[in-house]
Amino acid sequence: MTTRFRLEAVSLNTSNGEVRYTLPSDLTVLAGPTGVGKTTLLELVKFGVGGEGLLAPVALQHVVTVILDVAVGQERYRLSRELDPQRRAAVRVDDLVTGDRLSDHRVDDQLPSLSSLLLAALGMPDDMRAAARTGSSANTGARITFNDVFTFMYVPQASINKDIASSQEMYREPKRRAVFELLFGLTNPAILEMRSRINFLNGELARVEQQYETVLTFLRDSGTADRRHVEEAVADAAVRQRDAEEERVRLRAGADPVTDRETQALRDLLNDTERRLTHARDTAFVLVRQQADYAEEKRRLEGDIARIRRMREAGERLASIEFSVCPRCTQTLSGRAVPGGACRLCLQPDPVAATANDTYETRQLEDQVTEIDAQLVAIEAQRADTSDAITSRQQLIADLSANLDRRTADRISPRLQAFDDVAERLAQARAEQEQLEAVLRQWDRADDIGAQVARLHIERDGLRAELDAAQGTLDERRREIIASLTDEFRDTVLTLGVPGVEDASIHPTNYLPLLNGRPFAQVSSGGGIITATQVAYWTSLLTVALRRRDTSYPAFLLVDSPRLALNTAEDLAAALYRRLVTQADANRGQLQIVIADNELPPAYRRDYDEIDFTYDQPTIATVRHPGPALVIAIVPPADDDDVE
Repeated sequence: MTTRFRLEAVSLNTSNGEVRYTLPSDLTVLAGPTGVGKTTLLELVKFGVGGEGLLAPVALQHVVTVILDVAVGQERYRLSRELDPQRRAAVRVDDLVTGDRLSDHRVDDQLPSLSSLLLAALGMPDDMRAAARTGSSANTGARITFNDVFTFMYVPQASINKDIASSQEMYREPKRRAVFELLFGLTNPAILEMRSRINFLNGELARVEQQYETVLTFLRDSGTADRRHVEEAVADAAVRQRDAEEERVRLRAGADPVTDRETQALRDLLNDTERRLTHARDTAFVLVRQQADYAEEKRRLEGDIARIRRMREAGERLASIEFSVCPRCTQTLSGRAVPGGACRLCLQPDPVAATANDTYETRQLEDQVTEIDAQLVAIEAQRADTSDAITSRQQLIADLSANLDRRTADRISPRLQAFDDVAERLAQARAEQEQLEAVLRQWDRADDIGAQVARLHIERDGLRAELDAAQGTLDERRREIIASLTDEFRDTVLTLGVPGVEDASIHPTNYLPLLNGRPFAQVSSGGGIITATQVAYWTSLLTVALRRRDTSYPAFLLVDSPRLALNTAEDLAAALYRRLVTQADANRGQLQIVIADNELPPAYRRDYDEIDFTYDQPTIATVRHPGPALVIAIVPPADDDDVE
């Protein structure tokens, strides 16, 4: 049975109040001239279910919230989505069955997802992917969302005379085909998962096979034919390493003492001289530091002596000045009696000569300078002696080393050469072994990658066989449904009298209309041919789905402006509406069709519910309409026809 989807009511919270429309009928027409906002209302419906609608300026400026009452499957929800760019990602969801408010659902990548909620109500999982179907594709496919299903429920004005379900947008083609098959039971989530997994394995195989080829190239460049050859080379290098180690042990064990008393005495003397040389160098370093410290102290003392002398000289200079006025208060000093030997200013005894304290301090500082000079002389003498000792000990070390070399060269050099040869062979064997082990690890890696390639091939081939078997069980159903759709579509097209079309069918693999054996997109769009094809196509899908009663196809159709491209083709327009009315009459209570149009065939007004809009009473009635001359179209005009 088809899946129930019904738009029960649309409410718009605007800056000037609320506008609400209820849609209780199976067939409802939103009627009114161009520019009253019919397309705006339908795009707001698309926006309300989580899509990106083409929103008119009046909606962006005045509509605050879109509220939809929808029945989906066994569920009934109230969806409230704000137009504010900062808050539009969250949708308030109220369960109209239980009266509970659910968590806000998201239309972006965050959870919980509104798309998942609506898909679950339609009986579909939310993790399905529409993978590409070429045999070598690595594209695992984009996730199928409720908006992809909604393209089978809404025919927008922008594509009414151009495209069917965005089929001309090639990047959406895998999704469109996958959704069609899901809705008509020509595939299932398990098949989609297998197809996505196969494409993932294709990508993994390409990556792993590239790694495998890279490793094999390295191994070919290393000059190793196969793994066995490398293992034999590693074993040979290990034998050569063992032989070199054994020979080195024999050389060490067989070494005779190469020293005698004189040689030992020379070595002892050399060791003692080296120790004394080290001590002399340490002493020289200490003397240099002491000399620097004494020099610094001497400079400090001399500075203190100079300071005392400057103070004494300053006092003597001031003593020779006879003040006539006080330097502080500027009062005259000539009118007062001054005792003999007293200062004319402070009347205290006048010290003509330097104080004993100054003389004592200066003498103490000069004695310290003299002592430091003596220390510096002594240190300089010690430095000279130490330098001579260092020179003599360095020469002694050189002489002793030369004597030892002469005495031991003839006895030690051959053994050293033998040790050197053994060490070289040992290092070469170890290096070769490490290199070969690295190559062997690459062979191990090649074997692992080769095994991984084999496992991926086995898994992919198994999935392909399983996919073919699963798809094969649906082949008979596919033939039946395509045949039923073709028959219904042909009869509808011929009944409508689409100009220039003598035969019509449904393509067996892309499920799009064929007119006179050609894809619909290659047929002239003039005269409303594509518009009539749209109505025939979607009503045929609805008819077959309702007739079979074993599909997941939503029994809902939202059509925007079918009269737009028909111009003066009144007979065709009448036939289109007659088809819609007939379908609604034949399936009362089982489907819902909502049409927005500007010119209606008067003979059929009694057959459907109609909501009329005017410039005085536009769809967003709380906002004053500026008049037809100031309407800004949200869909570009096509073929010189007016759009809203």
